[in-house]
Amino acid sequence: MHFDFQVGDLDSAVAEAVALGAAVADHQPQENVRVLLDPAGHPFCLCRDGD
Repeated sequence: MHFDFQVGDLDSAVAEAVALGAAVADHQPQENVRVLLDPAGHPFCLCRDGD
């Protein structure tokens, strides 16, 4: 299963996720999406709301 979360401020959401233990993935396929990995290595996406 893969989760996509819509967020209002992509940079702030990424910073918060990283502070909570996530890691930013090397491959970023779109400008308005950030792929992150949870501490176990499972990917999830943060998507800028409205795009």
